[in-house]
Amino acid sequence: MKPAKSPRHLFRGLLIALFWLGVWQAASMLVAKPVLFASPLDTVKALVRLLPTKDFWLSVLGSFRRIALGFFLALILGMLTGAAAFRFRLLRELLSPLLTLMKSVPVASFIILILVWFGSANLAVIVSLIIVFPLIYFATLSGLGSADPELLELAKVYHVPGKRVIWQLYRPALWPYLRGACASALGMSWKAGVAAEVIGTPAHSIGEQMYLSKIYMDTAELFAWTLTVIVLSAIFERAVLWLLGKAGK
Repeated sequence: MKPAKSPRHLFRGLLIALFWLGVWQAASMLVAKPVLFASPLDTVKALVRLLPTKDFWLSVLGSFRRIALGFFLALILGMLTGAAAFRFRLLRELLSPLLTLMKSVPVASFIILILVWFGSANLAVIVSLIIVFPLIYFATLSGLGSADPELLELAKVYHVPGKRVIWQLYRPALWPYLRGACASALGMSWKAGVAAEVIGTPAHSIGEQMYLSKIYMDTAELFAWTLTVIVLSAIFERAVLWLLGKAGK
């Protein structure tokens, strides 16, 4: 278990949060045009106004379902494909150009192509999968490759069963790499997924609501939806990393 944070540490974190709230408030006062830059208070008021509405929760659940589905599909496919590519060199070489393409092509290009080919309903699912998959794939390759060669050779000499080798040698080597990749991929999946929704505007999505806020020039509501995405992303990240921590023990 992680040690509990000391009161001093919590107080320091509160001061840092207050500092950035002050910067936000000062910037809004400097601009002096709420339609261009909403204040923290206006943002909170907009969020309080949204919270009791049915559309808010339908949009939150819709985006969460799509982005979480895309992430977990990428996690499973990335691990399976990475393990297969680690085992078979030819597969690794065949996949190399595709993975390079997935890493280098701008996200906007993927969004537009997927929108043309498949429509907007599952756009966030596919975009999140495409963004996360390379990170999990390469983490799996690196993690499996970091297993102690001497222990692997020893296991081979003594004919240790394959399942035991996987669980006791490969799994501990893989897990730190996988956890690190997930820590990066979780935030990226939300950024890319919501960006895809803003462009495709599927029904019952945060992206659709952000687009409508932009159309109606309601900056406070736009900030409120942005704050919602930040909170959801943080909760999702903590939950997934906690599950990975449990699974890695």
